[in-house]
Amino acid sequence: MTKEIERKFLVKGDAWRTLAEGKTYRQGYLNSALERTVRVRTAEGKAYLTIKGLTVGATRAEYEYEIPYDEGEAMLDSLAEKPLIEKRRYKIPAGDLTWEIDEFLGANAGLIIAEVELKSEDQVVPKPEWLGDEVTEDSRYYNANLVKKPFAHWRYER
Repeated sequence: MTKEIERKFLVKGDAWRTLAEGKTYRQGYLNSALERTVRVRTAEGKAYLTIKGLTVGATRAEYEYEIPYDEGEAMLDSLAEKPLIEKRRYKIPAGDLTWEIDEFLGANAGLIIAEVELKSEDQVVPKPEWLGDEVTEDSRYYNANLVKKPFAHWRYER
């Protein structure tokens, strides 16, 4: 088992766009319970099945396995909760860290989140100028919750 330690931030401005090329991801959830998620993701001709445990602080258990691409696509189309998460991911190296910026499409268009994986929860994170507010502990920004309540619906509650 591996542990995922991840912090999430909103992104402001467009300065980050010149730092990397984006790749398109499709992902869906076969289970999105609070205690565990089971996700299928496809990108660039590969597919993965990922199981994640309950997030405590910024840490959770994570297991990931590559699966046949055509089976991943079939699971997304026939088994996954809808709407699917569709996004462009940009990977931006910064020292020893790599920022992953997700520009959401479809039902979550308009939402842009930067994530960084850490070695420990207390690791110091230098913050680029395009980083906005931290949303690590705001469950609305979890991908599994963006399926249940897409970003497009948020504006009606503000």
